[in-house]
Amino acid sequence: MAIDEAKLHDFLGKAVSDMGAALSACLVMIGDRLGLYKAMAGAGPMTSAELAAKAGCAERYVREWLLNQAAGGYVRYHPESGRYSLPDEQAFCLADESSPVFLCGGFDVIQSCHRDEPKVERAFRTGEGIPWGDHDTCLFCGTERFFGGTYRGSPVGEWIPALAGVKERLLAGGHVADVGCGHAISTILMARAFPRSTFVGFDAHGPSIECARKKAAAEGLKNVTFEVADATSFPAPKGAGGYDLVACFDCLHDMADPVGCARQVRSRLAPGGAWMVVEPIASDKTEENLNPVGRTYSAASTMICVGASLAGKGPALGAQAGPKRLSDTIRAGGFASVRVATTTPFNMVLDARA
Repeated sequence: MAIDEAKLHDFLGKAVSDMGAALSACLVMIGDRLGLYKAMAGAGPMTSAELAAKAGCAERYVREWLLNQAAGGYVRYHPESGRYSLPDEQAFCLADESSPVFLCGGFDVIQSCHRDEPKVERAFRTGEGIPWGDHDTCLFCGTERFFGGTYRGSPVGEWIPALAGVKERLLAGGHVADVGCGHAISTILMARAFPRSTFVGFDAHGPSIECARKKAAAEGLKNVTFEVADATSFPAPKGAGGYDLVACFDCLHDMADPVGCARQVRSRLAPGGAWMVVEPIASDKTEENLNPVGRTYSAASTMICVGASLAGKGPALGAQAGPKRLSDTIRAGGFASVRVATTTPFNMVLDARA
């Protein structure tokens, strides 16, 4: 075996960097849960003792945590004073849960993946699926927190306006179904923005629906309800001919029967209604997905999405299916028109019409 020393050291550098990132993920979660990032946000340079006192933690652990966070570029070290600070840009990602780029929920998802690793390893050997509800519970809250930032601004401010005629229907008072709603951050945000419209969130995972109901009740929303229902059998709106908008947020690729979902959506749409399918950003070409976003999504897809579909004997589209395969799937369910309405660095939004 002929070893190229330069290539060997290049790979070792990548691997050691990954090891540091993997270990540091635990410390990001600790910083999130103990409020260390929030304590540093806007506070200026601090010593480990000052941060420990402010956050109510043990100084020796905080001192080592700060060293790790500075080495990873999450906090800044000031050698002239021996203090550490959280730059505003990092605070926007780590300390502000209303931020569109809040990242800490993603680390909850990572923890769930590590806890579920034995299940996924077994699935590699057997080919069996892993139902969504069989994953560690960190996944459900982590998914809500991770996607929550993006959803807080994009569906109402950018995605729905990109669908011709839909915003006007919802402002006037329409009917909307959020299929695969999970903890319903997307449903609640839309219901809050369009008070004249009625919204119903459907999900096959009963505990997620219970959580969604509690969240809507806590906000006092009267125009939204939630039901346990499968994507291939959810009911029509009560007292109306069909939905003006059906939305699927980051879930079509997980489904056991995405074509069956497409058929059901088509049968439930009102004349002129639209199906908004939000999916992870991806290219149809494998080589164009070989980047940090593609790496993150393909890892999550291996650990979560593929197994969810295979659990129902589905096609396992995966989180990097790409617009062509997604569009083909939607058209196979009876839709005549599918287009990419808009994109973000993390998502693409498909507009499907019957």
